This record gives sequence, structure tokens and C-alpha cells, in this order.
Amino acid sequence: MDNTNNWIVYIVQCSDNTLYTGICRDVQRRLHEHNHLKSAARYTRVRRPVKLVYQEQATSRSMAAQREYQIKQMKTLEKKALTRLWSEMTQAETPTA
Repeated sequence: MDNTNNWIVYIVQCSDNTLYTGICRDVQRRLHEHNHLKSAARYTRVRRPVKLVYQEQATSRSMAAQREYQIKQMKTLEKKALTRLWSEMTQAETPTA
């Protein structure tokens, strides 16, 4: 699948249990940056480690930025509900051994 036009809106949970929302094209690379590199957002650099708790695809950078803004306007309880729903959905997709 060609991901050149796909953008991802993501939320990470920081070590102090706060949530950080961002956009990128490669979530695994960005997660590595948040946890290990100086290129991480200043907010997450002092709250390591972070873990991915939510992601959704967007068809363009503009759409991703709009969704990021919507999520950032949500109350913390609404964001946590969103992350909980995503967690339940991803666990349901993972087959158990």
C-alpha cells in the first residue's frame, strides 16, 4: 500500500499520564523520536517514556491537522474515552493464542 499521501493523527500517553496529540506519516518512527531523540516535541522530551494509545488515518496533511485540532479541543475525559475505544477495537482485532 502506498502511504505517501496518508497522514496519521496519534495520541501518546506520557510517563506522567498526560496525553500528547500530533500528526505524522510514520507512527513508529515518530514514537521512536518521542522516546529517544532530541527531535521529539519539547513536551514529550521531559515526560518519557511515551506509549501510543490512539491513531487514525487521514487522507491529507490538512485533514490530519484539522482532526488534531479537534482532538486537542476535547476535554481530557473525552480523549481518554477515545483512547479506550481504540484500545478495545485493536484488542478485538488481535487474535488470541
